[in-house]
Amino acid sequence: MIESLSLTTLLLIFSVSAVLIWLAGIKLTETADILSIHFRLGEALGGLILLAIVTNLPEIAITVSAAIQHNMALAIGNILGGIALQTVVLVVLDVFGLGKKDPLTYRAASLILVLEGLMVIIVLTLVIVGNQFGSSVIFHGVAPIDVIIVLVWIVGIYLIGKARTNLPWHQLGVLPNSQKEKRGHSKIKKYDLAIKKGTSIQVVIVIFALCSLVTLVAGVGLEVTGEAIAKQIGMTGVLFGATILAAATSLPEVATGLTSVKLEDYQMAMSDIFGGNAFLPVLFMVATVISGKSVLPQAHKTDIYLTGLAILLTIIYICGLIFRPRKQILRMGIDSFIVMIVYLIGLLGLFAI
Repeated sequence: MIESLSLTTLLLIFSVSAVLIWLAGIKLTETADILSIHFRLGEALGGLILLAIVTNLPEIAITVSAAIQHNMALAIGNILGGIALQTVVLVVLDVFGLGKKDPLTYRAASLILVLEGLMVIIVLTLVIVGNQFGSSVIFHGVAPIDVIIVLVWIVGIYLIGKARTNLPWHQLGVLPNSQKEKRGHSKIKKYDLAIKKGTSIQVVIVIFALCSLVTLVAGVGLEVTGEAIAKQIGMTGVLFGATILAAATSLPEVATGLTSVKLEDYQMAMSDIFGGNAFLPVLFMVATVISGKSVLPQAHKTDIYLTGLAILLTIIYICGLIFRPRKQILRMGIDSFIVMIVYLIGLLGLFAI
């Protein structure tokens, strides 16, 4: 039925779904932060886990929908292509968030962010390793590599949490000319504002639930119409998923990042991106359980290419966090400028493949 619709109608539904994800994503992240503070979930549970899941609800919806239909090409392309594109979101935050003030990595520089970037690289390396196994390597409905990725993600979150408080070099993480207030202060400000307005926690929970539902439904709308659009314009599911669809599902990250940067919580803005990128490969286990087949071995060479590209972009930003260049090019840091160039060249390579 969907495929019988005209291209104009499909594009309209796709656009409406993207707008709904953008609007719902703004409220989702706001309410998630309020709930995190109210229930004292802590930085690990409330930040890296809750917000990572919330901002990636469109990807979750697409993965589940595709797995049910046994159409994994679009889902895999969206997950792995989405990681590369979400890293490029940091370029947007650098340009439109800080402008001529300072580069994002200069203000956000933190050893914790370096560790979060390393976790992204480790998880993506496991994705490449998992692609080399046969699809028949599956036990009790779960692929071993998927379990390893989930375990590494959980252990990584635990270790990053420990690094904030229990490592002897912790105080060295506070660098000169970085953000003035401590990381996560934007969440507290959102919570205080909600209390000042007299918003009850019950209302926040209802808004959170409704926005989650809207995001999930809109995510399915993106997946269904996206597949049909790709067929009508003669674009492969992998390429469409890695570019246009990934851009649409990255809107919550853009909204979250711009809000954090506006509140001068630069570390949280970068942490949200790294946290979401580290979480996305966890969805391969969900897809494997639903489809009954190991998903990672089904990834095409274009998917692995995008994984390598995402690793490269993450490494560039890690270097930016360590060396903290203050020079700007076109209102962005040198690292963001390099990331933008590398990503554009990477897309050209994707078309060549």
